[in-house]
Amino acid sequence: MVIDGREDVMALPQGDVRLLDSEVARRLLASRELARLAYVAADGTPRVFPMLFHWTGAEVVMSTFAGARKIAALRARPDVAITIDAASTPPEVLLVRGRASVTDVDGIVPEYALAQHRYAGAEQGAANVAAVDHPGTRMARIAVRPAWVGVLDFTTRLPGGAGAEDFERRGRL
Repeated sequence: MVIDGREDVMALPQGDVRLLDSEVARRLLASRELARLAYVAADGTPRVFPMLFHWTGAEVVMSTFAGARKIAALRARPDVAITIDAASTPPEVLLVRGRASVTDVDGIVPEYALAQHRYAGAEQGAANVAAVDHPGTRMARIAVRPAWVGVLDFTTRLPGGAGAEDFERRGRL
C-alpha cells in the first residue's frame, strides 16, 4: 500500500525485513531496552539471554567476554531469534530472526563501547568500558543480520496476524 507517495511500511507482512524502517522498529533499535537473544545451548536446550546491543543499520551487534559458553553454542547452531520490546501500553515489540556470526576480538568490541555509552550515558559508559579494558581482554562480537523481521504494536499489528477485531474476540467461542 502506498500513502502520500510512500510505501506504508506497517502494511508489509510479518517477516519482511523492510519492517526495520517502521517507526516502532527504529524507536526500539535506538532505545535502551535490552535485546533478548534466543539460541540453542550446547546441551540442546533453549536459552534466552538479555544483552546490551548496538544497531549498525545492518546488524544487531552484541558482545560477550571470551570464555562465555554461548560463544561455542552460537558457532555450533547459529540460527537465533532476538526480541526487543518496550513494556508500554500498548506494548511495542521488534522480533528478529537470523544467523549469528561470532568473531573473536582482542580488546573491546567497538559496538560494546557504543552500547555502553547509549545505555549508561557518555560519562558512565566510558567508565564501564574503562573498567574492563585491560591488557589481555578478549571479547566475542556477536552480529545478527536480520533475515526475518516482525513488528507488533498491539494497535495495527497484532500477534498471529489477527486484525484488531479478531484480537478483541480472542478466547471467546
